[in-house]
Amino acid sequence: MTASQTELQRIVTALQDSGMTVEPVEDGALIRHGETRVALFAERDHQGGVIVRLHLDLDLYVEEDSLPDILMGMNLLNQGLDYGALNLDPVENEDEEDDEDAPTTFAVLGRSVLWLPELSAGELERLREHLGRFETEITEAVERTLHGSKGMSA
Repeated sequence: MTASQTELQRIVTALQDSGMTVEPVEDGALIRHGETRVALFAERDHQGGVIVRLHLDLDLYVEEDSLPDILMGMNLLNQGLDYGALNLDPVENEDEEDDEDAPTTFAVLGRSVLWLPELSAGELERLREHLGRFETEITEAVERTLHGSKGMSA
């Protein structure tokens, strides 16, 4: 077991002990909260402490031709976020080899990074609070946008 796995296991155990539904996966953990799933990855920081990365898949996809409008909207949304940011990741398409002219599709993801100087009870509680705020903030921002305009539904 590597150092990162040990830190990840300590984080998973602490989150489970606090009542969260956490499932270890290959190189991270999946935290379930209702319909929402946040992926968590932890790695030791070479300068000390632990870097925790959070990824929230929003099940939103945009086509390449909608990018200018989407990027402008995401930039505006990101300015109001405190605990995370919205990002675009290209989606791998199995049929891409057959059709090189097909437009690229991007998934809209929420992402956040948190540095913990140590894995003390206080820092693990700060992570748990950050996780909750991150999930709520990203989800509410996207829901407000989707229900308030047609921009993100492109």
